[in-house]
Amino acid sequence: MDNSEILKKYFPEITDRQLAQFHSIESVYPEWNDKINVISRKDIGNLFVHHILHSLAIAMAAGFKAGMSVLDFGTGGGFPGIPLAIMFPSVNFTLIDSIGKKLRIVEAAKEAAGLENVIIKHENAIEEKGKYNFIVSRAVMKADEMIKIALKNISREKVDGVRNCFIFLKGGDISEEIKLLDDLKHKDRRLKNCSVWTGRVDEYFSEDYFKEKYIIKVLF
Repeated sequence: MDNSEILKKYFPEITDRQLAQFHSIESVYPEWNDKINVISRKDIGNLFVHHILHSLAIAMAAGFKAGMSVLDFGTGGGFPGIPLAIMFPSVNFTLIDSIGKKLRIVEAAKEAAGLENVIIKHENAIEEKGKYNFIVSRAVMKADEMIKIALKNISREKVDGVRNCFIFLKGGDISEEIKLLDDLKHKDRRLKNCSVWTGRVDEYFSEDYFKEKYIIKVLF
């Protein structure tokens, strides 16, 4: 099964244009990774499953609606933001990272896919002032630490009644992170009404890589 067939399997509504966009970024990353090492050279051959498809686990769990705004906190090479922006063309994505050279490959992926719903910023997350319905991240820092920094960026306005939230992609044992989130809820009264949801990525995708991959959502 090739990558287009995998996308059709999990996302039957996907369009030919979106398939072409995913194909375009698959070409961009190996070329640019030789110049700017944002993905392990040992792992670049697994780009589709380990990075693109993994990012799209958020698409399964998020409930994005047209007109929503999403912040990709510490986007690195553009994950999960670029794949999500392809999948949700009516949602607005802002991708930030404090390391400027990484954003060169993100700009190249944005241009190759012709994405008009993506803003890329070279900045530290502490500097970001915008308000967002969702804040997403993939292997950036512990969930409680990120919430302390970016809670200011969660919008209090909802779209179609969908709860705004943080979504984290995590691997391995997440029990300690869940405990730290619970501790933070008791310490910060701004979080007293939030709830924490966890899910397994292998409930969405059958590839072996996802057996110890998880999603954590902190909903407001």
